[in-house]
Parts: sequence; C-alpha cells; structure tokens
Amino acid sequence: MSSDSPTAQDSPFRSESGDREQAPQFVLPLVVRIERADPPARTDALETAARAVLIMLSDERSVGDGEWAQAVRDWQDARIRKVVRRARGAEWRRAEGLPGITVTGGSAEVRVFPPVPLDGWPKELAKLQVSGTDLDDPEPPPAADPSAPVLWVNPELDMSAGKTMAQAGHAAQLAWWELSDEERDAWREAGFPLAVRTARPGHWRELTTSGLPLVRDAGFTEIAPGPTLVAEGHHRVGSLPPRVRRPLAFR
Repeated sequence: MSSDSPTAQDSPFRSESGDREQAPQFVLPLVVRIERADPPARTDALETAARAVLIMLSDERSVGDGEWAQAVRDWQDARIRKVVRRARGAEWRRAEGLPGITVTGGSAEVRVFPPVPLDGWPKELAKLQVSGTDLDDPEPPPAADPSAPVLWVNPELDMSAGKTMAQAGHAAQLAWWELSDEERDAWREAGFPLAVRTARPGHWRELTTSGLPLVRDAGFTEIAPGPTLVAEGHHRVGSLPPRVRRPLAFR
C-alpha cells in the first residue's frame, strides 16, 4: 500500500522500491468485534478503525521512549501495513487480554495493537479470521460534517468492510502526517472527529487531482493496485467547533 502526498516525499506509503522495501516488515493489527447477533454498522466500524489508528499513533507509549515506540518506528520505517481481523465471544476476550487499545464507536468496537513482525503475530491474533468482515449500514449515513476531516472512499471499488477499515486507517495516518504538533494536539483533544464516506464519481475525480493525501493500494488483497481513499479537510483540525468535538472512548 502506498500514497502520493505533496508534502511527504519520503512517505512510507510511496510505491517506489528502496530502503523501505528492504527493511524488516511489520504490520499494525486491528481486530473488530463482530458478534453474530449484534454486528456493528459498517460506517461506524470504518470510522472507529480510523480513529483507532490515530489513537495508537498519539498514545504516549508509541512515542519517545514509550514501550511501543520502537515497534512503531520499525513499522513506519518499512512499507506501511495494516490487517483487520474479526473476533467474537471468547476470541474477543482473548484479544482484549493482549497489550493494545480498544476504541468504541456508536456500535463498533475495534482493538488496535502495537505493530508486530509480518510473520510474528501473537497466536491469539493469528488464529482470527480476515474473511467474514462484510458489514452493512442499517440506514444510509448522514452527510459528513464539513467542519471535520473526511476520508473519501473510491466509489468504483467493492471492498469488504475489513479491507476498507484498513484503508481508512491508512488515510487517517496520512492526514496525521500532514499536521503540525499543535494541530495534532487539537485533533486529539477534540476526540479525533472524522467521517468516512463514499465519494460521488465526479467528486472522486476532483479529489484525486487536488493534491490531497491519496492512498494507493499495492493490490495484494481483494482489489487491483490503485487509489482507494483521499483524506480531505485535515487542515481544519486546528479550529474544530465545539459541535464536532466528542470524548474519546477507549481502554
């Protein structure tokens, strides 16, 4: 997975081979809770996953001398990878027993873990399924609030919820890299408000030619290589109005 961004010429999301391809490869695991009787809404799961990535990036354990900081640096020094797996019942309880952060949305619960080697998943997570993450919205999501960042999905793609959750995490991370420390603090203090919506075809063409952070998938799973999401509105996080602020819910 790679990206083109006007201010991130050495971004780990870029597609060119080089030192990042030769570095040891890590992956950021995310696990979404999908109980048979009460699955989360698709859009809420996408937004919760994106917010979980931001919470991991901003957590004190992920920076400086924090206990997860070296793993996060190693992960970002190589090709950026995220994998979403699903869990229910006892599987979810075992996943919650591992070091990580559980982020709660309206109906979704997503647990994000510090990066692990590509072939070094904890056994509790390695057993979980990647497939079976198809989710629906019981009602069409409302229009995105124009005061907060919006992660726009390519309308030409048919991705599972799990795949789209990983792509939303990529887009949120690109937006994060575009910000100053002060803007990052403001976004976090506001509770990382954001929306994930599917763009209209005409709007998508405008977005992909506007110079905004653009996620390009490498094509390893589900879809052919190409653009998947655009992060729009990240520059607004420094002046978020009170009506879009929300408390963070995580543990």
